[in-house]
Amino acid sequence: MSKNPISAENQQERLDRKWLVGFTDGEGCFSISIFKNETMKAGYQVFPEFVLTQGAKSLDVLTKVQNFFECGNIYENKRYDNHRESLYRYCVRNKIDLIEKICPFFDKNPLMTAKKNDFALFEQGLEIIISGKHLEKSGFDKLRQIASEMNRQKPRNLESSQTKTPESSQDDKIESVLYSDVEVITEVITLKNE
Repeated sequence: MSKNPISAENQQERLDRKWLVGFTDGEGCFSISIFKNETMKAGYQVFPEFVLTQGAKSLDVLTKVQNFFECGNIYENKRYDNHRESLYRYCVRNKIDLIEKICPFFDKNPLMTAKKNDFALFEQGLEIIISGKHLEKSGFDKLRQIASEMNRQKPRNLESSQTKTPESSQDDKIESVLYSDVEVITEVITLKNE
């Protein structure tokens, strides 16, 4: 038996690239959400995001990931279910950080699960957003389609009373996010190092 066993804690302490890919495969999410926002010129807001989640007992891991990428924030989402601890989310929402830090990392270090497809769709959606094509009807429709295909095991109805876009004749809220609880994030825990 080895004198230096490799435990999950040791892997997290090292935070090597392979471990980070596996952690993201298990606990990560790439999403693009579209919300009604009357203050925006087009009447909606596009919200791309990379998220990793952990319970309070593993908050230090999210801090290590934040330090690794040198971007993003950690938010507490107080739980109101049968769990005994809050859920924490490491979130990268800044488009420049997503394009310059997150996407290049996962391009060089590919995911292994179905999240590999979500990441490919995420990059396509980011390209539409960065180019400004989401402000045109055809680009917006393509972005809606991409968002509806992400993080889904089966097709879902995109209708809701949350969002109405100029190009849409019906109210709808499109989210590709697994943890669609943006409203209940209660506190910013860690800020990006300046």
